[in-house]
Amino acid sequence: MLLVRYYDDFTTAIKQAKWALYRYGELVETNYWQAIDVSNNEQLNMWELMNYALSCRVSPDINELREQIRPNLPWADDHFMERIGGLPLNPGEQYKNWPFFKRQKENDRHRDDEGKHSHTYMERIWTPALNGIRYKFGNLDDVINLLLRDPNTRQAFLPIWFPEDTGAKERQRVPCTLGYHFMHRKGEMHLWYPIRSCDYFRHFRDDIYMACRLLIWVIEKLKTKDLETWKNVKPGYLHMHIYSFHIFAPERNLLLKEEK
Repeated sequence: MLLVRYYDDFTTAIKQAKWALYRYGELVETNYWQAIDVSNNEQLNMWELMNYALSCRVSPDINELREQIRPNLPWADDHFMERIGGLPLNPGEQYKNWPFFKRQKENDRHRDDEGKHSHTYMERIWTPALNGIRYKFGNLDDVINLLLRDPNTRQAFLPIWFPEDTGAKERQRVPCTLGYHFMHRKGEMHLWYPIRSCDYFRHFRDDIYMACRLLIWVIEKLKTKDLETWKNVKPGYLHMHIYSFHIFAPERNLLLKEEK
C-alpha cells in the first residue's frame, strides 16, 4: 500500500524518510549494481524500502531550499546549471566533480570508447528533434511551449527514461529518474517526480533539490515568455515517488548517526 505524507518543509520530510528507511526497509541480495555484476559481494547488498512517496511544499526561495534540503553544494548548483544549459552534453563536466565520483579506471566501465555515458540528464532534457515512430522527439523547450499554449494541461511530462532503456538490452546503465510531470492549478505549479531507484546517502537530497530548482526554473521561464499569465504563479508541491529507496546494507546504522 502506498501511503503519501504531506510536509511543509523538506527538513522534516527528509528526517521522516530516513527513519522509514531504517525502520521498514528489508535486506535485498543484489546481483547487479549500475550494470556491474556484484553477485559475489555481500557488501553491496541493499537495505531497501519499496514504494516510498512524499509530498512537500516547495519554497520559492532557493536559499531556504538549500537550508532545508542540505544538498551537496556547490556541486548540486553547478550540475543543475549544466542540466538546464540547453545543450545535450555527453559526458559534460560536472560528473567529475560529484562528491562520490572516484577518479579510477573502474569508472571507465560506465563510458564507451568515445568517452560517452550511456545517458546524461542533459541529453534527455535537450534531446534534438530526432525521428520517433510517428513524430519528432520533444524536449524541455517543447514542454514549456505546451504550458504556454495550455496552462492547465495534463500532458506536460518531460521523460528521462526513453524507449532505448527498455530491457537494458545492451546491459547498459539506465536512468534512475523516469521523468518530471508539471501541472498548474489555481496559481501553483506542482511537480510529480517518479524515480525507480534512489540511494539515500548519495542521491536523495540532490535529487530533491534539483527537482525543486527545475520547478522554479520552469516557472521563471514561463514568466519571461508570458508574464501576464504566469506573473502570480508560485511553486506548489513536489510529489516524489520512489520505487526502490535504498542504501547499501552495511550502512543501515549510519542512518541513526547522520546529523543533517
